[in-house]
Amino acid sequence: MTRLNWAAVAPDGAKALFGVHHYITTRTGLPEELVHLVFLRVSQINGCAHCIDLHTRDLLKTMPVEIVALLPVWREVPHLFADRYRAALDWAEEVTNLSITHASDEAYAAAAAVFEEKDLVDLTIAIAAMNAFNRLGAPFRLPVAAKR
Repeated sequence: MTRLNWAAVAPDGAKALFGVHHYITTRTGLPEELVHLVFLRVSQINGCAHCIDLHTRDLLKTMPVEIVALLPVWREVPHLFADRYRAALDWAEEVTNLSITHASDEAYAAAAAVFEEKDLVDLTIAIAAMNAFNRLGAPFRLPVAAKR
């Protein structure tokens, strides 16, 4: 069943949300690879096929496929991810699963230990934005670029 194109139906809402995305990708000090890593992990948790497809492609521009493939189990292969990346992934999971984790003190402390205050806020904005995109992409079944 074809579903609505949310961005076409609500262009002002789309513009606002894409404005946040633009802020994250152009006006923060967060490395592009880290942003795409967090975007992908959040999308994996939320099960948004469109965003998983999109951010996997983005991440593969800077990261080997072997590492990208292991992202869902990053805790089992900590040697493949720098401390800052692990803290960002942990914080992304905590914030995405907020109703379960309540953004634990442990995860906050780990993130605050490796991110400056502004970067931690920007990271959290990035996580929140990707959760919003996933909550539009998945229900409206945005298409994927992948072909067989």
